[in-house]
Amino acid sequence: MSKFQVFEQSIPIKASAIAVESCLQDLELMHRWLNPALKCEPIGTWSTTEGSFSRFTIKIPFWQPSLRSVVIEREPGLIVWQFDGFFRGRDRWECRPTAQGTLLLNRFEFEIPNPIVGWGFKIFAQNLTKKDMEAQLRRLKKVAEEVYIRDQF
Repeated sequence: MSKFQVFEQSIPIKASAIAVESCLQDLELMHRWLNPALKCEPIGTWSTTEGSFSRFTIKIPFWQPSLRSVVIEREPGLIVWQFDGFFRGRDRWECRPTAQGTLLLNRFEFEIPNPIVGWGFKIFAQNLTKKDMEAQLRRLKKVAEEVYIRDQF
């Protein structure tokens, strides 16, 4: 039985929680901060309401592994996606209002059921994934602050 791994990070953003959350809800904004090698597409109509499905695909040469995800928890300032594919787990995004704007928390917990894929991930991609998730938060911060200034949320 494989163990769950957990990556957690947070970032302060000088924007309202509404502006930050819009970057998680709006597919066009999401593609501005997601890793360019990652594509998110709806299964059906795009939505972040509970029960909505989407697919995340990693665009790498000769193999495009994908994760099917469903929103399993949703309330203002919180979206939790559960996913299944070559990884299984949850991706939790929480916007916490602060006096300076918003603290965005991300908790990515997952397991890799295939031991060969798990070994490859640990050897080749684990550190890159952690660094990419940190870079992703910095990109999301930039987009959210631009949206906040533009739309005055």
